[in-house]
Amino acid sequence: MSNPKHSDNTADAVVPKAVVTRLSLYLRELQTLLRGGTETISSNQLGKVLGFTDAQVRKDLTYFGQFGYPGIGYRCEELIVEIKKILGTDRKWPVALIGVGNLGRALLGYRGFGDQGFQFVAAFDLEPEKIGQSIDRIPVFGLEQLEEIIGQRSIKLAVLAVPAASAQSVADRLVRAGIDGLLNFAPVTIALPSSVSLVGVDLAIELEQLTFAVVKKDDKS
Repeated sequence: MSNPKHSDNTADAVVPKAVVTRLSLYLRELQTLLRGGTETISSNQLGKVLGFTDAQVRKDLTYFGQFGYPGIGYRCEELIVEIKKILGTDRKWPVALIGVGNLGRALLGYRGFGDQGFQFVAAFDLEPEKIGQSIDRIPVFGLEQLEEIIGQRSIKLAVLAVPAASAQSVADRLVRAGIDGLLNFAPVTIALPSSVSLVGVDLAIELEQLTFAVVKKDDKS
């Protein structure tokens, strides 16, 4: 393996969701290592810091090609480029936010999205006092302008941070407006056509997973 070789293996193979999740973890760690001056890393070193085996790291990356060098391991900068290509974050993604409450404002102010290629370009809300404002230089529009602004700004990704009662109706409008991917923070399950990708984030569920782990740990002690 003298050079990293990207492959289109995924065209014929279904990549498990867990593998894609680990790719994001590999990417974050590689970026941290590169910022710290580390230029190369082995699968054993990368796996150890994240709690995976070296075999798991190699297996995950093999879904997409061969990227290592004999006697060297992985070159951090090159592997970052390849993983970004795989994840689709080697380009900028304009994103819309619907719901400018406390959570929505926090999301707009989070700088980490920009570092990974995601840029909020428009926010939407129903409350008149919020419409026309700019939050972190991101304009807030009325919900009645949703379809117009999404079309004008070629937005394909949206983040939903609205109350549960209105989540499905707003999601339906986003689909009609041409959104291809939706990140849902509303604490409710929504239905979307198979052509639209959906990721749900329920912070209460995440905390429940955490308390489950803590309780089990206490039971063993």
